[in-house]
Amino acid sequence: MKKILGISAFYHDAAACLLIDGEIIAAVQEERFTREKHTPEFPVQSIKYCLQESGLEIDELDAVIFYDKPLLKFERILETYYAFAPKGIMSFLKAIPIWLNSKLFLKKVIKDNLKQIAKYDSKKLNLLFSEHHLSHAASAFFSSNFKKSAILTIDGVGEWSTASIGIGDNNKIKFLKELHFPHSLGLLYSSFTYFLGFKVNSGEYKLMGLAPYGDPNSKDINHFISIIKKHLIHIYDDGSVWLNQKYFKYSYGLKMINEKKWEKIFDLKKRKPEEKIDQTHCNLALAIQKVTEEIVIKMAYHAKKITGSENLCLSGGVALNCVANGKILKENIFKNIYIQPASGDAGGALGAAQAAYYIHFDKKNIKKNDSYDIMKGSYLGPSFSSKEIISTNKKTKANCKKYDDFSQICEIIAKNISEGKVIGWFQGRMEFGPRALGNRSILADPRNMEMQKKLNLKIKYREGFRPFAPSVIFEDVSKFFDISEKSPYMLIVANILDSIKSQLPKDYHKLSLWDKLYFKRSNLQSITHLDYSARIQTVHKETNPRYWELINTFKKITGVGVLVNTSFNVRGEPIVCNPYDAYRCFMSTDMDILVINDFVYFKEEQVDWKNKSKWLVNFKAD
Repeated sequence: MKKILGISAFYHDAAACLLIDGEIIAAVQEERFTREKHTPEFPVQSIKYCLQESGLEIDELDAVIFYDKPLLKFERILETYYAFAPKGIMSFLKAIPIWLNSKLFLKKVIKDNLKQIAKYDSKKLNLLFSEHHLSHAASAFFSSNFKKSAILTIDGVGEWSTASIGIGDNNKIKFLKELHFPHSLGLLYSSFTYFLGFKVNSGEYKLMGLAPYGDPNSKDINHFISIIKKHLIHIYDDGSVWLNQKYFKYSYGLKMINEKKWEKIFDLKKRKPEEKIDQTHCNLALAIQKVTEEIVIKMAYHAKKITGSENLCLSGGVALNCVANGKILKENIFKNIYIQPASGDAGGALGAAQAAYYIHFDKKNIKKNDSYDIMKGSYLGPSFSSKEIISTNKKTKANCKKYDDFSQICEIIAKNISEGKVIGWFQGRMEFGPRALGNRSILADPRNMEMQKKLNLKIKYREGFRPFAPSVIFEDVSKFFDISEKSPYMLIVANILDSIKSQLPKDYHKLSLWDKLYFKRSNLQSITHLDYSARIQTVHKETNPRYWELINTFKKITGVGVLVNTSFNVRGEPIVCNPYDAYRCFMSTDMDILVINDFVYFKEEQVDWKNKSKWLVNFKAD
């Protein structure tokens, strides 16, 4: 029996994961404990949790493995600065001291940080390092139910690799092709994220959400695509890309792009954060989304060609582009697709641990039956007992009622949702990865015309254009959406069916962004994006019986087995972790009801329930 701790840290989305004999016992991001979104800091609290959940001490671990190789990464940084010299001297002077003080001596840094957690014999510690894209590939392949599969990983950059095609076979992974830095689809997409005024490494999903506001009939779209292909990128038939470095600064500078050159070729000023979004911004977002989809599909076809596999595993930050994932599915390139729900760097902790178990320790990859979910629904984080909830209630002077019959809670909450109420829903173990999947969620009625506006502006405190995802009981997914496959991790976009669409006026795409947003598009308005698409989560009784029961109860009342599901947090904060986080978020927003396990809280029954400012913090722009 092998016990392995995987760690990701020092870049963004620090996390830890613990495996025992190949089973995922615990996995969590450090941001959930520190409340600093995308924190890169060493995951002290995450490791403490993993050890606590497993009952292990550090000395009992067979291996601790880091998710990439710092010396290879340092080699890439030095070679890149040398290649672009004398450009980037300021960036070089800023970066090198950090490497010399800590990152270059990562073994010592990791060992010293582990001493903060508990005493252990550092001489006996088996410390391993995985390559970045191996960690991504392992997290997808070893979490799937495939015995053999093509593996496609796409992100910004690891050590050298920015995309890779490999083949997973039993307990081995072999890479067949790699795309190397500075040519990167992930960095191209992040460059547009930056140009359109969003934060790199966290705002890419905003760019994806903005794209459907682009006018597909506008000449702008093809014009922007032609500029992208003429000046910024060359796309090869196999999906590999070449980026014209005259227009980018990420290799040597402190910014992603050469702003003046971009503003000249696009005839558009770089958008500042919080600046008004106009139709041109939307059109540019749609253009880069289309280019991204073209590249990803070419990569998928090439992966099929060189592996011959009927299965595909996807991971890396670009695998979180669920619109592109939906296009791969529609192309029918592969019979089966598995996407790692924690595809970003946090999932690297999981993949590193799995790589150590299967590859380093040469353990057989014995697959369960096809219905078994190795990721356990991604419910791999902390849960909290009634005793801990009661302690929080005393601390916050919260008023609530505890129910012994969960079906009664479902009836109360489903009825309130159907009447337009917004619910904070906190159950069981916290999700691992960027999506809330029904255990740390804010829930609402998808039929409500005003709900998207209310959720964005009064609950989430974020940009009003941001879309919301539906949670649908799997049995009913084909009644509302053009998809029959499972999508338990909210990683695939599909269209709503014609039967629930509303007719759009002929001049619809000439309307302003906000007029488009609030025009009735479907019977499930709050989860229908402007292009009639939705980012779908199928809910399964086997993996989350409580959430399934709530949605099914809502169906009995309304005839609709769908809820709006958005993450339980406000802008600038991570998803809530513990009962106190949940209560504070509940009290600082216009949520109406909070449910924490079997405890139900009504807003008007709380002390000072009208005084939101008492609970508000200075939420940072994200």
